[in-house]
Amino acid sequence: MGQQLRLELRRPASYRRETFVVSPANEAAVRAVDGWRTWHGGCLALVGPEGVGKTHLAQAWAAQVGAGVLQSADAAPGLDLTRLQGRPVLFEDADQGAPDEILFHLINMAGEAGGGLLLTARTAPSAWPTALPDLRSRLNALPVAELPPPDDAILEGVLNKFFRERNIRPADDLIPYLLRRIERSIPRAQEIVARLDEVADAEHRAVSRALARQILEIEGESRDLFD
Repeated sequence: MGQQLRLELRRPASYRRETFVVSPANEAAVRAVDGWRTWHGGCLALVGPEGVGKTHLAQAWAAQVGAGVLQSADAAPGLDLTRLQGRPVLFEDADQGAPDEILFHLINMAGEAGGGLLLTARTAPSAWPTALPDLRSRLNALPVAELPPPDDAILEGVLNKFFRERNIRPADDLIPYLLRRIERSIPRAQEIVARLDEVADAEHRAVSRALARQILEIEGESRDLFD
């Protein structure tokens, strides 16, 4: 007998600003992004480790201000940037091997009328390698907003978001249970929600604290199996 096909009811990932969770941990970075019209030189680098919400916040900003969006992976040498002149620009993963000339021109364009440049990266611009002295000085001068690892408020918010995207209504005691036990990262939150969904579907069980406890015990992450 063939394996039964699973009916996918997941909602697409949302980068809407209203779904971005703001807490004391990240509110300074959010204020910095919102104040884009006052950025020094028209630029801001939004920096933080993987999975802290850089893309969510940056994409929400881009949608709000009508920014052009460019990925570092697509920024080949010689790329025509004229379509981005005179408008705000989001440049994602700017520290992942972007060509020097692309970065240099984007930073210069940001100071023009109607311009603006938000760069996302895992490391501060002062640490990005470059062979251009003029670009080095510009990178060192870029203002930086840092997104730190999530606190409880952010982690609770993203857990709820990931459950909603999978059309799951978790048991009332599940999220408080997970907050005390899982690694403090958004990727881990997304991973545990996916794992709960998969196991619940395979075993025809509710998404509950008991199921989470079983999964975390198997994965060696449950700190107190009797709580």
